[in-house]
Amino acid sequence: MIAQMIVRNLFHRKLRTLISVLAVGVEVALVVVMVGLTTGMLQETAKRIEGIGADIMLQPPSSSIFLAFSSAPMSIRIRDRLKTIEGVRAVAPVLLQSSTSGGLDVVYGIEPESFRAVSGGFVFHEGRELREGYEVLVDDWYAAARRLRVGDTLQLFGHDFKVVGVVEHGKGARLFVPIRTLQQLFGAVDKASLFFIKCVRAGQTPHVMGELRALFPRYEIRPLKDLLSMMTPSSLPGLEAFHRSMIALAVVIGFLVILLSMYTTTLERTREIGVLKALGASKAYIARIFLVESALLCAAGILAGVGLSYLAKGVLTSIFPTLSVQITSVWLLRAAAIALGAGLAGAAYPAWLASRRDPIQALAYE
Repeated sequence: MIAQMIVRNLFHRKLRTLISVLAVGVEVALVVVMVGLTTGMLQETAKRIEGIGADIMLQPPSSSIFLAFSSAPMSIRIRDRLKTIEGVRAVAPVLLQSSTSGGLDVVYGIEPESFRAVSGGFVFHEGRELREGYEVLVDDWYAAARRLRVGDTLQLFGHDFKVVGVVEHGKGARLFVPIRTLQQLFGAVDKASLFFIKCVRAGQTPHVMGELRALFPRYEIRPLKDLLSMMTPSSLPGLEAFHRSMIALAVVIGFLVILLSMYTTTLERTREIGVLKALGASKAYIARIFLVESALLCAAGILAGVGLSYLAKGVLTSIFPTLSVQITSVWLLRAAAIALGAGLAGAAYPAWLASRRDPIQALAYE
């Protein structure tokens, strides 16, 4: 009886029900997509850095693990001291700069020889290795996204760079230029943002890290095998607060939409409430009707939100092929719980209001 009544009530005002379901769906999609976008970018970046094949990364003091926020205060001559450490096979200095041309990309300024010694070299789809001057290597994902081929021109930092090669993705950055060119462009002659270090054997990594800490006690020394576990939203200043802000916004959306919908419903069904009370319905019975109705709206909205999340992911990745959006079952469940909690909280006051209706006044309501 109660189930039939609730279903009929939901279909009695189809447009209002549809708007409520879509609002809850947007709430769920907002949480899932925003978290998936940031998490996916962090994880994908970490995998690319690990794919370089180095064992250790040396950065200046207080440097962020997120390389887009790094600068270039180190002398490139530090490499000479690093090479003297027992167990070090190769050292590759890298100068980092962020490019906002068509998006945010980290450009690696590299020495082809030392970078090859640490990483094992690029896998070329076409083209050749970097030499000198305004030349750039792009990875296959970036080339596909920007429709670039060998011989094309790519504008970076206000200069035209010639694409001399398209390489397999997964070697840290998507764009590589000669380190000397980048040093000259940014007045960072003989400077490097970080050093990738390759050990003779992987088992020597702890020993080499100990030697590095003795030589550079204030510097950031990170083993690359642990980088993936270190790349979390809590590691980036402000990102955790951004997540909480988005979740709070989603909760407010769900709360207000259900509150307004259920409050309007209680006004429209005042006489119905009076009839139920005259027939002996308890306050708990009346409140349960509205809470269950709200829960069904939230459940339908959650299903719509899951669909919207995957739709948004498809749209984003089709527009920005290099973008990574990671939708996980954990965050789908969290978003569902958030939407359901916000919806029930929004329905609590209208349900309480309905349960307190005086049956005589309700029956006389026009």
